[in-house]
Amino acid sequence: MSPQPRPKPAEFHVFDTTLRDGSQQEGLNLSVPDKLAIAALLDELGVGFIEGGWPGANPNDTSFFAAMADGALRLKNAQLVAFGFTRRVGMKAADDPLTAAVRDSRAPIACIVAKSHDRHVEQALRTTLAENLAMISDTVQHLRAEGQRVFVDCEHFFDGYRENPAYALEAVRVAAEAGAEVVVLCDTNGGMLPPWVGEIVTAASEVGVQLGVHTHNDSGCAVANALAAVDAGVMHVQGTVNGYGERTGNAELLSVVANLELKYGWPLLPAGSLREATRLAHAIAEVTNVPPSARQPYVGLSSFAHKAGLHASAIKVDPNLYQHIDPALVGNDMRMLVSDMAGRANIQIKGEELGFDLSDRELAARITDRVKDAEAAGYTYEAADASFELLLRRELGQLPEYFTVHSWRVFTQSTHGQETDTECTVRLTAKGQSQRVVGRATARSTPSITRYATRSFRPTRPSRSSSSSTTRCGSSTRVTAPTPPSGCSSRPRTASARGRLSALARTSSRPPGRRSATRTCTASSMVRRTSQ
Repeated sequence: MSPQPRPKPAEFHVFDTTLRDGSQQEGLNLSVPDKLAIAALLDELGVGFIEGGWPGANPNDTSFFAAMADGALRLKNAQLVAFGFTRRVGMKAADDPLTAAVRDSRAPIACIVAKSHDRHVEQALRTTLAENLAMISDTVQHLRAEGQRVFVDCEHFFDGYRENPAYALEAVRVAAEAGAEVVVLCDTNGGMLPPWVGEIVTAASEVGVQLGVHTHNDSGCAVANALAAVDAGVMHVQGTVNGYGERTGNAELLSVVANLELKYGWPLLPAGSLREATRLAHAIAEVTNVPPSARQPYVGLSSFAHKAGLHASAIKVDPNLYQHIDPALVGNDMRMLVSDMAGRANIQIKGEELGFDLSDRELAARITDRVKDAEAAGYTYEAADASFELLLRRELGQLPEYFTVHSWRVFTQSTHGQETDTECTVRLTAKGQSQRVVGRATARSTPSITRYATRSFRPTRPSRSSSSSTTRCGSSTRVTAPTPPSGCSSRPRTASARGRLSALARTSSRPPGRRSATRTCTASSMVRRTSQ
């Protein structure tokens, strides 16, 4: 039997810092409208707290809090949090301009970062250990007196505890005695491992204050460290959607929440909100303009994608044999990939996904062989659903004929010092009429000759340029294309939001050095020529 998680605390905070710590990611820049849009999505998700930024530290954050105070966005589920720092050395909190900016932000909650690592106090702040504790106490007391709830982030707490545990714990104690509602233990450098986190949080719990945790992913353990802290007693977890953040990022908040809800059985979000996680994660990525990771747990496009034939065979019997949860619980979809690793089960499941009945074992086996042969020749169907659909339609006899090429001839003439002249003659039947079309081009004006010749008859995209230094003749060829004629899209046939998200995966970049099977979407590649 697996060990049972501890009971859910009476109060548990899901604290999002995408707009503050997440925005510190390299290449991620958020305008005020961006922050408002993301805040609305986070509120829809149902997080308890949204850390909006650092008022007074930069104009964007200051403007964002002003907009929120003026009613630009009404939060339904979350509370807005203003981030700040303890007052400056040698100054009273009431006189500190950055403290005033947090106070005047009109955010109901302030989250104050404080030093808890003795070397940071002496080397970064350049002050005494006693003065740092006074800065924590003074700032918390001032903001509490002004009517704000206060959380305190103990920066570098875990590293500080390992070097000077007494001082790190004293910082926690002083913050709590000054009125901090929650003291958050921060793995600022992201170098901790889960056993270390659990041990240190257990020690900090003896102070007798409500504890939170803030983890970074520099050791690849941000989510695991957050869960270890939860097991050790914290009731407040900070993170970012999609794992945004400085360096390697913060704990991915959706993974933490999904683990706690689905594995621990703790309801943390409003009923039904977790089923919107995939949609909202991708919507936030659209605003940040940072492509989401396909391999992100729970909400990634590849989270429930299956490629191996062995997996597909088992999934036909029971999808849960190769999935740790039902993808629908987080608003995601199971996807079957078609590749040279595919077996008959892959083909059948994918065919059903695209709306085709491939229950005939002989037909499915023949299509499987066709795919493997094409993949061996250098093509890939993994991210080319439209091409796979064309293959299915061809095998099922469902591809309409738009025109038949009977013959073609290309003549190229080049004279030294002059332009190259190319002439193409195409004989074809289209719309029931026999046609003979001649096109010409020069080296300085190089429209495709075959494109010119067939432009009145092509159902989809133009053909590739076809020219040669020798005269060539092609035999009679039938040209087919998908229905409808514009059907070159790899988009799956679904109107659901999850289906549209799945379509994003099918437009991802193909591996280097491989020709995409999506070439079958163009008129030129639909022509199968046999040279004489």
